[in-house]
Amino acid sequence: MIVNEQEHHFLMIEQHEHAKISGQIVRNWKKDFLLRSKLREEADWAVSQHDRAWIPLDKEPLWNEEKNRPYSFIDYPLTEKLEAYQRGIEEAADQSLYAGMLCSMHYQSFFSEDSEDPEIRSFLADEKVRQKNLYQAMKRDIPKDIYQLHFQRLQFCDDLSLYICMQEPGISKDEEVSWFKKGFRQSFDFAPGGIMPHWVDGKKVSLRPFPLEYSFEVQIPYRMVSKEDIEKKGLKEAYHQSEINHRVVVFVPSD
Repeated sequence: MIVNEQEHHFLMIEQHEHAKISGQIVRNWKKDFLLRSKLREEADWAVSQHDRAWIPLDKEPLWNEEKNRPYSFIDYPLTEKLEAYQRGIEEAADQSLYAGMLCSMHYQSFFSEDSEDPEIRSFLADEKVRQKNLYQAMKRDIPKDIYQLHFQRLQFCDDLSLYICMQEPGISKDEEVSWFKKGFRQSFDFAPGGIMPHWVDGKKVSLRPFPLEYSFEVQIPYRMVSKEDIEKKGLKEAYHQSEINHRVVVFVPSD
């Protein structure tokens, strides 16, 4: 769950809905930057499904007593999160071995190889074996540069979708989430220095350089969950009784 706190409400966005926006972004990737292929179709599908691990968790949102707010994807309890990650990777791999590999790499990238946490170390070791097995099961050679490009696109589209979901529309650059202030971390042949996002106004986000075929809009589904309702009914009931609204964001080239 993506959770943005406001004075009287929590604005809550389900992770799988954010991932579907990532999928819309990747399907609008400039054709000149990457040729269409069956492998790209599977990579694009992985982008739209990379957070399906969160589907059951977000249907049962949990309250963080320590922080006095709903758990988000950032601070969700580790054991349950890792179990969900592995379930989501398995579901993706059942539909596409390549998508399973990309999703496994994506979740693996969240953790340091130097972690001393036994759960994290076990997760990383399991995913390393999974990736090897999935690659062997594909029975095809994938050029390393193509594999890396597909992975970079997944992470970029994930970050761009998070950029518009985690922040108030129209926010100034110096008030942005620290992850994004200096631009996105991924680099591409057409953007060796990375891509810089900027809120033009309360609806438009510019990208420099522009990686998409043309300007287009997405709709972000969200719920405004009243703090008062949470106190009266509990988080789960208050969440499911809240109306689903939509926010429109348009991606445009930078001037």
